[in-house]
Amino acid sequence: MVEREGLTGVRKDGLKGATREMTELVWVGNETPFVDVISMESVGPITVGRFGGCSRSGQTKNEDGCVVWVGVDWEWTMLLDAHDTAESAVLLTGYLTSHRLEIERILNEPVESMFSSLERYVVSLLENKTFRTACQTVRGETACLFLVRKGKYVWWLSVGDVLAYLFHPDLSNHLQYKLNERQFFEWIGRVNTFDLPVPCYSRGIRELRQGINQLLLTTDGLIECPGAPFEDGKELERVLTTSYVGVKTLLTTIERLGVRDSTTILAWAVEIEENVTMPGNAK
Repeated sequence: MVEREGLTGVRKDGLKGATREMTELVWVGNETPFVDVISMESVGPITVGRFGGCSRSGQTKNEDGCVVWVGVDWEWTMLLDAHDTAESAVLLTGYLTSHRLEIERILNEPVESMFSSLERYVVSLLENKTFRTACQTVRGETACLFLVRKGKYVWWLSVGDVLAYLFHPDLSNHLQYKLNERQFFEWIGRVNTFDLPVPCYSRGIRELRQGINQLLLTTDGLIECPGAPFEDGKELERVLTTSYVGVKTLLTTIERLGVRDSTTILAWAVEIEENVTMPGNAK
């Protein structure tokens, strides 16, 4: 098993005057499938971990995909899990990246208006008739999760069963780990829930907590691994002490257990220094 390693730090909110260049990763598993291979890579503060599954368990291909862009004060992530073929993931990543300039312009709007503008724009792209017609030419469908962090807020739009987690002691004390729930029978591709008279998807916005927040997105190979070691969000939080080491531990564990399905993980930490919402009776 060959590994590619990198380093990942904590992203602090409020990098005033920063001149950091945006970094990016655009990948679909048909290009480099990582079957029997764990890949660890850093894109700005984001750890990208990929494992294509075990050939000894019957895996021969990888249909995951991701688009990661990092700006001065935001992170854009898009994680896909296709089936049948990777064609739907290739189509969707190409389509969204072709609109990168407009997306980046929106991401650089003030936080007060950015998320509502971004949601309207992403939904308009997915509802676009030309794109939906193009979806009819591919074989298979993909689940897709968009997640963006800016300031002390995180927004997501989810189609299907890709999962996002937010780990912080304030939340785990109440057994709250997930940002979204897996939704079955939602896809983008040949079968497309944006072709319905009422498109089906879920979305949300959450305020991060003061201190270190750990964000993690994953395709379902991690959750459906034999023995289900990471089905419980509490166990995921325990392992994810730091983004890089935690992701590496997750992937080496499921490789050892012989997972068949491919797994792609995006993880990073964001430190929030400003005040956040607290109950009125907090001392």
